[in-house]
Amino acid sequence: MEVNALLTTYASELRLELANILDYWTQHTVDEKHGGFVGRITGENQVDQYADKGVVLNARILWAFSAAFNAKEIADLSLADRAYHYIADHFIDIDYGGVFWTVDYRGDPKDTKKQIYAVAFTIYALTEYFMASGLELAKEHAIALYKDLVKYSYDEENGGYYEAFTREWDTLDDLRLSEKDANEKKTMNTHLHVLEAYTNLYAVWPDEELKVLLQELIYDFNGCILDPETKHLGLFFDEFWVKKSSVISYGHDIEASWLLQEAAEATRDDNLIVSTKDIAVQMAEAALEGLGADGALWYEQGLDNQRLNKEKHWWVQAEAMVGFFNAWELTQTGCFLIASLNAWDYVKTNLLDRQHGEWFWGFNEYGELMKGEDKVGLWKCPYHNCRACLEIIRRIGLKNVNH
Repeated sequence: MEVNALLTTYASELRLELANILDYWTQHTVDEKHGGFVGRITGENQVDQYADKGVVLNARILWAFSAAFNAKEIADLSLADRAYHYIADHFIDIDYGGVFWTVDYRGDPKDTKKQIYAVAFTIYALTEYFMASGLELAKEHAIALYKDLVKYSYDEENGGYYEAFTREWDTLDDLRLSEKDANEKKTMNTHLHVLEAYTNLYAVWPDEELKVLLQELIYDFNGCILDPETKHLGLFFDEFWVKKSSVISYGHDIEASWLLQEAAEATRDDNLIVSTKDIAVQMAEAALEGLGADGALWYEQGLDNQRLNKEKHWWVQAEAMVGFFNAWELTQTGCFLIASLNAWDYVKTNLLDRQHGEWFWGFNEYGELMKGEDKVGLWKCPYHNCRACLEIIRRIGLKNVNH
């Protein structure tokens, strides 16, 4: 099949899948009894009506429905409106700034720590919602959160952002996002999503300080987080950017490759754009190391013990679809387009839950469905897969396919 036909089919299939994903979240996740959205749905599609509700989940719901509206893939903002009001009413800390990590099922504060990762995601979502709704208060919330982030988390001496704080912005002993993370002061993951937040905020609020900090973040990635030899990202660092982990995360590598380019393009700094495009291709080439024979991208590689984690998670495949497609756009090298298409083929064949909807969490290294993982939860959200659909549709540019 010629390339244009492949792309037409790719866009058509992803437009249909985007509609399926959004329909799942519309039909299954609205919490009619307690407000907002349910905090958890199991892999077997059972609703846990008493589960805590996470700000990252709610921010990602807000982003997904706002972004779909902005792309003219949906005509209704009601779910985005619902997510926005729940975040504004229950997650934003009006006393100390920032956002709570979780609230209980009734919407009362539960875990009140200030995780910078969560603040960044809320900025990202609020700015996307502002683009969709024009609601000035949403932009004001985003700017206020940005100022909290800079005031309390920014490391003026060494650059970058500290990981987490108490509700009152005091130091914490345990800085981790999750149990699998290292307890270090700076992480690649948080910086990646601060980058994402700054890129979106700058699009609606072209503040000069913000632009400088966005450029600085790109330099932090290129100079401190990215290994200049392997072109893989380090994951955990101390405050002086000394690397504290030897693990490679293939999903984050391919995700960062295109997000860094997007951030550079937002700054309109021509030299930075050129250098970051080169880095994006190099990172995509390095990520090819993590591809299995079935076209799926593995989870991670531990270099210290040579332990290869061959789990195949939903979000990693979604980012592979976009990151490899981006590298193909930059180089016209066929292996990148094939890698993007193969990632989608793996999703279609294995990850789509054709009975209940949405995507399964993933498969373990033995090719078995990962049981016990959420369909909806603190980490399972409509962000990576919706964004992959939206990005590929936009990049192919076939807005009239199936319309």
